[in-house]
Amino acid sequence: MPSVIKVRDKWRAQVRRKGHAPQCRTFAKKSQADKWARELEAAIDAGTPAQALTAHGRGLTVAGVDHEYRKLRDGTARPIGDASNEHYMLRHLARLLGDRAAASLVPADLVGYCKARRDEGAGPYTLNMEMSKLGTALRYVAAALHLQLPSVVADARPLLAHLGLIGGGGRRERRPTEDELTAIVAHLTAKRGQLYADVVLFAVATAMRRSEIARIRWPDVDEAKRLVLVRGRKDPRRKDNDQWVPLLPAAWEVLQEQPREAGAVRIFPVDLSTVSKYFTWACRELGIPDLHFHDLRHEGTSRLFEEGFGIQQVALVTGHRDWRHLRRYTNLRPEDVHRGPAG
Repeated sequence: MPSVIKVRDKWRAQVRRKGHAPQCRTFAKKSQADKWARELEAAIDAGTPAQALTAHGRGLTVAGVDHEYRKLRDGTARPIGDASNEHYMLRHLARLLGDRAAASLVPADLVGYCKARRDEGAGPYTLNMEMSKLGTALRYVAAALHLQLPSVVADARPLLAHLGLIGGGGRRERRPTEDELTAIVAHLTAKRGQLYADVVLFAVATAMRRSEIARIRWPDVDEAKRLVLVRGRKDPRRKDNDQWVPLLPAAWEVLQEQPREAGAVRIFPVDLSTVSKYFTWACRELGIPDLHFHDLRHEGTSRLFEEGFGIQQVALVTGHRDWRHLRRYTNLRPEDVHRGPAG
């Protein structure tokens, strides 16, 4: 039988079983101590591996969940890459919730997380995806380590939606004005350096995602044809999706202005989260509302159509294989119709 005793204003539970290391934890309430001890004894009786019992005993943290989930994925055909969206979602979760015990998470913890991320510039759709990733990581790690972890994400969703912290990915039509872009580029140049300003200019000129911009390499530039090979481009139907992308004059000019230092491979050696952070800070300091870095992809795509390129030509730049998907990134301005077709 487990031992549960009161120590000052806390309750200490201890489980001793022959052939297993003793385990001890302290709780604020006796009911919590009793529950933990019962679950641990049941896990021992079920033959749970020692690794899982140790995690149960010390209180697996969210940072620990992040670590265990990455290990699980490392052994599959889909490991979590350092430049993937999953990597950054998990990193945000570990950064803000890392010290919390996974078994003790409550909806209020997730509300606090989402409010903190919202203040950093994350929108409802992004937060919805991050909550989904947390739920997935908790579920798979619990199954792998034979743990009982709460369905806290499912419990928190109604409250998060009611507070407007999570939401669907409705179509955005926000495009930066010329004045806004000019101000952002000038601000980044002065406060963060030319590199980050050039990333913004390149994003508009190519309609590339920030992860794609950060990945392109000098060895993958075809100087004669003015092409760059974008490796691992996002495509839900293909895992290996390398594409040659034409660099139109504005993009080519920005690329040629980048320094070619000895031993340097990446053209834009930036960290993805830093790019978003600096862009968000610039918009906030300049008083520019509701503008995200990903909106630059919409802007770049729309500009290509406004310049008279056809669907097939634009798709070669943006990487879209279906007009239905390409249409989501096309926000033409009605007043531009008066200029007539380009060329």
